[in-house]
Amino acid sequence: MQDSLIETGPADAQPLAEIRLNTGLSIIIPTYKEVENIPHILNRLDALRQNYNLTLEVLFMDDDSQDGSVEAVAASGFDWARMIVRTKNRGLSWAVIDGFSAAQYPILVCMDCDLSHPPEKIPQMVLGLATDQQMMVGSRYVPGASTDDDWGFMRWLNSVVATMLARPLTSVRDPMSGFFAMRKADFDRAQDLNPVGYKIALELIVKCAFGNVGEVPIHFTDRVHGESKLTLKEQLKYIQHLRRLYLYRFANAMYLAQFLVVGASGVVVNLLVLSLLQLIGLPDALCLAGGIGVSVVTNFMLNRRFTFSYARDRNIAAQFAGFVGASAIGVAVSFGVSLILRESAFEGMSYGLQLAALCGIAAGMIFNYLGNRYFVFRKTHIRK
Repeated sequence: MQDSLIETGPADAQPLAEIRLNTGLSIIIPTYKEVENIPHILNRLDALRQNYNLTLEVLFMDDDSQDGSVEAVAASGFDWARMIVRTKNRGLSWAVIDGFSAAQYPILVCMDCDLSHPPEKIPQMVLGLATDQQMMVGSRYVPGASTDDDWGFMRWLNSVVATMLARPLTSVRDPMSGFFAMRKADFDRAQDLNPVGYKIALELIVKCAFGNVGEVPIHFTDRVHGESKLTLKEQLKYIQHLRRLYLYRFANAMYLAQFLVVGASGVVVNLLVLSLLQLIGLPDALCLAGGIGVSVVTNFMLNRRFTFSYARDRNIAAQFAGFVGASAIGVAVSFGVSLILRESAFEGMSYGLQLAALCGIAAGMIFNYLGNRYFVFRKTHIRK
C-alpha cells in the first residue's frame, strides 16, 4: 500500500480557501461515560467551526452511559451537536459504523471524546482528502508527532506490538489510531464490515481496500477526565479482530495455516493414542487405525470450531459424515504410506512405527485439506 505524510503547517494558518473545505463535515464521537469531557470537546470544535466557518454536525454515539451525557449535549446549546443513545450491538467500532451510517455530510471524521485527539488537525486531514488520499489518519508515529511524556514502557510496547501485528494488512504507521477522516461515499461502498473491539480504522482500511492512506502528525494527549476503556478484554478482542481481517485479506493462506495447526494437534493426539495402544500390545495395524480414528474426530471438532467457523450453523452429524467422506482419501493415503514405510524404510528402527505414522500423516494432509476446504466447508453452502 502507498502511504503519504501530509505536511501543511499549523492548522490555524491555513485559510479556508486553501484547504478547499467546501463541503460539510460529520464528526462521529463514540462515548461511554464521558460526561466530563463532552463540554470541553464541544468548545474546541466550536472554536474550529467559527475559525473556518465550517458546516458540520457532531454525533455523539453513546452506549447508554446514563451518566448525564445526554443532558450535557443538550445543555451546550449547539444545534449542530446531538446525542444518539445506543442500547443494542454496543461497542466502540459498531458505534462508529452506526454514526457513519447516520451522518448527513460527505466528509466523515472519527475521534475520541477524551481530548487525546486534537480537533485543530481536522482541516489538515480534510486537505489530504481533497487530493488523492482515501483516508487521512491522525498519527502518533510519523515525523512531527508526539505523545505525552508519561506513556510508560508497557503502554508503548503494547502499541508497537499491536502495530506490528497489523503490518501485513497495511503499511500505515499508526493503523491503531482512532482519529481519522474519509469520504462517506467510500464508506457507503464498504462490504462485509464485521469489526470486534476498538480498531475501526484498520477494519475500514482493509474492507474498503484503501491503497492511499495519508498520515497527519498529531500530539497524542493522555485523558484528563474519566477512565480509559483499554482493558485486557479489549486487547484480546483486537487479536480476534486481526484473525478476521487476515481471513478476509488472505483467505486461502489463512485457512490452510489454521488447518495445519489443527492438523498438528491431530498429530499429537494420533501419536499418543497409537503409543498407548502399542503399550497394551495390540498389533501395529490396529495401533495405526486407532490413532488415525481418534485424531479424525478431534480434527473435525477443531476445524469446525476454528478453521471453518463460518460453517458452524450446519447440522453437525451430516457435517461429520461429509468430513469423514472427504477425508477418506487422505486417511487411506496416510494409512497406506505408514504401513509401507514401517515395513521398509523404518523396519527394525526404534520408534519406527511413529516415524512411519508421521510420514503418512504428511502425505495425507493435502488430500484432507482440499476435500474439506472445497467440499465439506464450501462457503457456497453457507447462506450469508
